[in-house]
Amino acid sequence: MRQLGELEAEIMDRLWTWGRPATAREIRDDLNRKRPIAYSTVKTVAEILFGKGMLTREKDGRAWLYTAACTRQRYTAARMSDALEGSPDPAGALLSFVEQISADEVQALRSALRAARRRSGS
Repeated sequence: MRQLGELEAEIMDRLWTWGRPATAREIRDDLNRKRPIAYSTVKTVAEILFGKGMLTREKDGRAWLYTAACTRQRYTAARMSDALEGSPDPAGALLSFVEQISADEVQALRSALRAARRRSGS
């Protein structure tokens, strides 16, 4: 899964945070709190995200309601998987990663590994 561009990431972040469908106008209005952006720009990028399978859409009157097609966690996991697949030394990349994360993140990783083991039955 390809890394999102800056505006793509901002749009996805809002939809993930809100946890509900939203129109391009709603997204634009929220983005305008930080910086001016045209409705047409947000609409175009939302359509690009729809084309990439990152968003679903459903007609609501004359507007489209956009919904995130995957969770933030699934997107992050796919990006991590891509990074490991692209590495000639995945074990070394993982070791480097673990050496850089906080104690809380190490605990979360251990917890995730235990949960994955329970799910797989090993």
